[in-house]
Amino acid sequence: MKIAFANLFFLLFVITSCQQAHIQLIDSNLNNLFIDSRFSVEVFASDIDSPRQIAEDSEGRIYVGSRRSGKIFALIDSDNNGAADEKILIANNLTFATGISFFEGDLFFSEINKIWKIKNINSYFSSDLKTLPEKILITDDLPSDEWHGWKWIKHDKKGNLYTNVGAPCNVCLQDDKRYATILRLNNDSWDFVARGVRNSVGFDFHPTSEKLYFTDNGRDWLGDDSPSCELNRVDVDGGFYGFPYKHATNIVDPDFGNINSGFDFIDPILELGAHVAPTGIAFYDGKMFPEEFQENLFITLHGSWNRSQKVGYKLIRVIFDEAGDVKASEDFITGWLDSKINEDGKVEEIVYGRPSAPFIMNDGSMLISDDKANLIYRVVLK
Repeated sequence: MKIAFANLFFLLFVITSCQQAHIQLIDSNLNNLFIDSRFSVEVFASDIDSPRQIAEDSEGRIYVGSRRSGKIFALIDSDNNGAADEKILIANNLTFATGISFFEGDLFFSEINKIWKIKNINSYFSSDLKTLPEKILITDDLPSDEWHGWKWIKHDKKGNLYTNVGAPCNVCLQDDKRYATILRLNNDSWDFVARGVRNSVGFDFHPTSEKLYFTDNGRDWLGDDSPSCELNRVDVDGGFYGFPYKHATNIVDPDFGNINSGFDFIDPILELGAHVAPTGIAFYDGKMFPEEFQENLFITLHGSWNRSQKVGYKLIRVIFDEAGDVKASEDFITGWLDSKINEDGKVEEIVYGRPSAPFIMNDGSMLISDDKANLIYRVVLK
């Protein structure tokens, strides 16, 4: 009995220590973030393994994919205190569950080569929740390459469904024309919305013009400061944005730049910086933030992985003029990347988190997923 009690005590001690360490990690993330003093950042949900894209249904339930675990969860704030207190499994056994979208009562989500739908997701929550809701296959006609294979999905106002197919490489040409594109589902086939797009991991529609804006991750191994990642706009379907022949505004690819592509290249409307890795975007169309934030675009810069000094690791705000052109861009939240002088007198970089996607809730607050700290933050006006 004494041994059993000692073992139980040790187990409780380990659990308590882990919980305290987890709380300290969350506090450390929050305490290191810098934001406009009119706003505050809090934790909406934790323990979501590598969250990315977020959606919300008409009842205020939040849906998010867990990329590494291959699961889709519903997060519920049942006491309306600004933080989720319930996490309900909606789907599992998925490969790279990342993209998620809600349209007219139906929940859509992606894995690496498939898109699924759950019809009338609200009705599921009036059931006993003992079995997972039925998922209906929308398409399995997508490449399954892991390199740049994570799918972002989004509906336009008419209900058309869009997704991305990244290039399965750093830089290359492929016979399959679906690579390096943004596509729109048309019955059982795909329409080309944008081509020559190396790896877009985020796009959204302007609230007024309804034009598609998307980011693109620049190629690697051309140095610390080249080429820049991009923000682009689709004015006409099927335009060509340069990859692999040209990058950013004027960087000719050393391997493919001498090939006659036969395309007219469309330049980005904003260069975001080399290796910053934009992974999610959202236009602000809520009522909580001040008026000057209306129709601003928020972009999560996930952060570099192969630069000699890290860059990115922040959320930026892009401001447009009435024509939809960029007027200015600025940091909105920083602090996921920090540095200190170590015992050897050298600068040591510290990564607290990697913001992966913003989302505007129905109440006008903003959620931000963090797939390193496994958190979802909520930004509110004080």
